[in-house]
Amino acid sequence: MKKIVLFVAFFLSIYCIHAQTGISVSPPRIYFESEFGVSNTEKITVTNVSSKNTLDLAVSLGDWEYDEKGENMMYVAGTLPTSCASWITVKKEDAYFSLSPGERRDINITLTAPSNSGNLAAHTAVLYVSQMNPVDDIDSKGANIKVSIRSGIKIFHKIPNAKSKKIEITNLKFDKEKNALTLFFENQSNIWVDGKVTADIINTANGKKIAADPIIFYTMPGNKRELQFPFTETPEKGSYTASVLLDYGDSENLEMGELNFNYE
Repeated sequence: MKKIVLFVAFFLSIYCIHAQTGISVSPPRIYFESEFGVSNTEKITVTNVSSKNTLDLAVSLGDWEYDEKGENMMYVAGTLPTSCASWITVKKEDAYFSLSPGERRDINITLTAPSNSGNLAAHTAVLYVSQMNPVDDIDSKGANIKVSIRSGIKIFHKIPNAKSKKIEITNLKFDKEKNALTLFFENQSNIWVDGKVTADIINTANGKKIAADPIIFYTMPGNKRELQFPFTETPEKGSYTASVLLDYGDSENLEMGELNFNYE
């Protein structure tokens, strides 16, 4: 008996499995900027990186959003109030097509924002390129399987005058058991905000600093986010000042938070 296994290569420009079956879709994100009632077109390139398999591919649309941890949550197209999936069209001949090994195809993605699009300045969708003809493979236990893959591209749209960015830190905690600093913040902008957060703790008595690895973050308007910064070095007993710095653009787009605590 053969079982079908779906490999999802989500938001990656390229994906392959050991049977040399895979697709490359680039770029991994598309950004549209236009007034409501205006059409814009962007191009993606789909490549069959398989060494021997012809792939039958189909294009479809869906919705997505981030959860509080920053993970992608996927939904049926048109589910979310921020969805622009219904605004997106591709040519009929690009909705379903086949690619021979090594063959590539350019696809035009057109987004037409309707004039009655409401008050939101930013909208999103996801465009999937899915393999429709599963290929034979063998899993790690030697069983016969059918393998199918899917790649996704995030689509963003905003109106031109939506430019201001604002991140607000809402809380900062140190967890002694986990030896980690937890940051809570919110995107209070009307557009997406991406950036990097750095964090460290400093012993106020001797000035010794312990730094955590920086974290890249992605947010949409209204997102509330929780980031945890584990420290590989255990602090010695004493008083500390914890600092976090959110950098999401330039010198005007910086947010800093501090926490004083005792480690005993």
